[in-house]
Amino acid sequence: MRPRDVVYAVTFLIVILVMWGIYTNPPYIHQRARVIQQHIFGAQRATVVTAAVPEISHPKCSLSKNCPIDHFAFQIKSGAATVVGPKICFDGNIVMSGVMNNVGPGLNLVLVNGENGKIEKFDYFNMYSGETKAILDFLKTIKPGMIVLVASFDDAATKMTDEIRNIFAGLGSNSIKDVKFRDNWVFAGGAGTEQKSPFEKLAANNQKTNIYGNWPEMVEIAGCFPRKI
Repeated sequence: MRPRDVVYAVTFLIVILVMWGIYTNPPYIHQRARVIQQHIFGAQRATVVTAAVPEISHPKCSLSKNCPIDHFAFQIKSGAATVVGPKICFDGNIVMSGVMNNVGPGLNLVLVNGENGKIEKFDYFNMYSGETKAILDFLKTIKPGMIVLVASFDDAATKMTDEIRNIFAGLGSNSIKDVKFRDNWVFAGGAGTEQKSPFEKLAANNQKTNIYGNWPEMVEIAGCFPRKI
């Protein structure tokens, strides 16, 4: 046999053996195929980076923009005549409102921890036929650093004494001594500060300018109250 014939014969035999091995052991081939597939596509998946979707922060208490991180958002609306109750929102939470059925005629007050924004207590006091002792007891629980939110409803002045007015003045009110029968008044102040609050609004009861007959227009204040640190 010539050398060339020997080479051809050996090559043919090798091809036959390889094909026989593939035919008799397909799991091995499939396993190798899966390994190669996982290696290729796994590497592709590893290169895919999921972009984090930024969380959209909406302004609290219906403000037009977010407050700085060291401030609390708030909104206070007085009542309208004897029909629509007041509304007090703090840090995105409505604390008192007519819808929540926890407001009443007179003064509606909310006390807030000025450091962490926790609502300490809230209540309303009838200033036309109620007892002044009740609101005085409430006001005397105010501690330095607390934020005080106030909204009037119907009448806030008939039972208001000089002592009560002085307490509100000490919280930063500029207008408390001018609050009279059926005036609408909203206020946000802080205990333990000598500064006058910029958050206050008063609408006087005047038959010539009243919007609701014997009651003036509703008044509203909103803004960002500094956190007490």
